[in-house]
This record gives sequence, structure tokens and C-alpha cells, in this order.
Amino acid sequence: MGSLTSAQHAILVGSLLGDGTLRRQGNRLNALFEVNHSYKHQPYVDWKHQNFQNYILSLPKTRKGRGVRIAYRFTTRSLPVFTAYHNWFYVNGIKRIPKDLKLDPLSLAVWFMDDGCKIRSALYLNTQQFTLSEQVFLQKLLLDTFGLKSALNRDKHYFRIRFTTESSKSLRRLVEPYVIESMKYKLANDPVTTKSKDEILAVNRPG
Repeated sequence: MGSLTSAQHAILVGSLLGDGTLRRQGNRLNALFEVNHSYKHQPYVDWKHQNFQNYILSLPKTRKGRGVRIAYRFTTRSLPVFTAYHNWFYVNGIKRIPKDLKLDPLSLAVWFMDDGCKIRSALYLNTQQFTLSEQVFLQKLLLDTFGLKSALNRDKHYFRIRFTTESSKSLRRLVEPYVIESMKYKLANDPVTTKSKDEILAVNRPG
């Protein structure tokens, strides 16, 4: 789509399934791509920045978030190529899952780096921001594309995708070559979470 390279397309799609945002700034006609993570994930933000540097005019910046959180972020220029993706992923300003969405190992790896975690023997994708029907669609897409089996795991009032033990092993093998060094802890044996409960609930919408 547009003039992005195949790698940029995959990284953008994975980011939009995770924490990435496309938005129009002020009265501008075109959209921009915003990457915003905790400062502790500085190497990951820098990696995304490097991959989109031909669309960016400035270096990533720190910004104080809620409470003691320090964010590390950048935005691209507002360009037609990002407007095309905005039109693909957003309806009335709300992020949705396109029905013609396709995934490859790189986009899945970025999605996992954004919103994946490991609890005991299972890998999860924190998909609470999406509706229940969208999550069912994503489950089928993961099964049809990669053979990954999953269930929807209730997280208080919302759901997220939990992979079976065997599919967690398959997912790890699939994404590990693309996961950057600073994010490999998400594939380690120790349980990890990618977001606090407050951060998860802040972006949820009813399903």
C-alpha cells in the first residue's frame, strides 16, 4: 500500500495492532504515524524510528506521562501514505481491524513486541482494545495464516488472546528472529506483562 517498503508496511501493521497510532494533526489533510512507548523501551522506539527515518524530520523525544511514567515517542510527517493506512484502519476516529488484513512473521513480531507477554507456559496478545468480534477475527487470521491455536482469556471485563502451549512454542519460533534484543525478555521463562492494568483499561472500549 502506498510507497512504504514491505518491511515498513509490516512494522506499521504490527504497530497498529499494538500501541501505534495514526492521526490527523489539527486541520491537516493527511495523517501521521505516532510511536509512543515507555522510556524503558527506548531501544525499541529507536528501532522503529530508524525504520521510518525517511518519513521523519526529528529525533524521538521524552514526554512526561501519567503519574511517574516517562514516555519516549516520535511522529512521522503528515503524508498521503499514512492517510491511506488511516482510512484502512480507522472508522470515525476509532481503530478497527480491516477485514482484508494480512499478517507476516515481521508484523506478528512487532505486534508481539508491542502487546505480547508470557505467563507461565502460554504467550498472550493483549487485544483488549478491540471488540470481541474483532478478536475472534484475529484468532481465525492467526490460525489460518500461521496455524496458531488460541482462546480468548477473560481479563476482568475484557478479553485477550491466549495461545495454547504448543502454539506458544510455534509463535516463539516464528517471531524470535525478528524480535530485537531489548524485547527478548517477552519470550523468556519468567512471567512478564507489557502493560499495567490501568494502562490496559485506559485504552479499552466495549466489545
